[in-house]
Amino acid sequence: MTGPHLTILTGASRGMGLAMAQQLLHAGHTLVCISRRQNPELAAQAHAAGATLEQWPLDLAHSGEAASRLQQWLGQAGGRYASATLINNAGVIPAIAPLSALTADDIAQALRVDLEAPMALTAAFLAATESWQVPRKVLNISSGLGRRPMASQAVYCAAKAGMDLYTRCVALEEALKPNGARVCSLAPGVIDTDMQVQLRGADAAAFPDRARFEQLKQGGQLDSPEAAARKVLAFLQRADFGSEPVADVRG
Repeated sequence: MTGPHLTILTGASRGMGLAMAQQLLHAGHTLVCISRRQNPELAAQAHAAGATLEQWPLDLAHSGEAASRLQQWLGQAGGRYASATLINNAGVIPAIAPLSALTADDIAQALRVDLEAPMALTAAFLAATESWQVPRKVLNISSGLGRRPMASQAVYCAAKAGMDLYTRCVALEEALKPNGARVCSLAPGVIDTDMQVQLRGADAAAFPDRARFEQLKQGGQLDSPEAAARKVLAFLQRADFGSEPVADVRG
């Protein structure tokens, strides 16, 4: 089938998400960005590149609203695209502190954005596109912290571990379908983003691993958002994408 390729991307307002959005804006591509705010510069870039861009200013803490809008929009778009991809990239970390120091609201907010929203959007995407006879992919941006415990990161670690496991479950489900989607939960490596700034600036008494993150920065071991985005998007295009439902971009 000829036609534009569709990508839905969350967390496109800054960091690696913004870099991915910029790298996806080219002719023959439709990009739907779901973030809390719109980016006028991204709109200008899309116009210059001849790409189609929609920006939905939504708070992913209200995942039901975002999932409902996505499913309705996809239901009206069937038969128009050569492929369809969902990239669940958005993420937050609560206060960097032991679990005993967090409030119930802190915990709930982070889990809504980091785990509930990706699951709800994945469900909506798969349901709405199940009859589409085109390649479909779901890429979940996970973290090494979903596979390695760390003090003062219980909520974030749990959310990313949950992302890895729900991806494994969905991979089993989609493998039973005639045109099942390919899915992968991918750790993108360590990236010089606002999240890294938060980790390096945390109270050392509450965050025993702070020195490790300081050393990563000092040792030049952090990818720029642009470099990380290139690696992730290249991984997405691999012929074997989805053969391993949980992966690391570093191999």
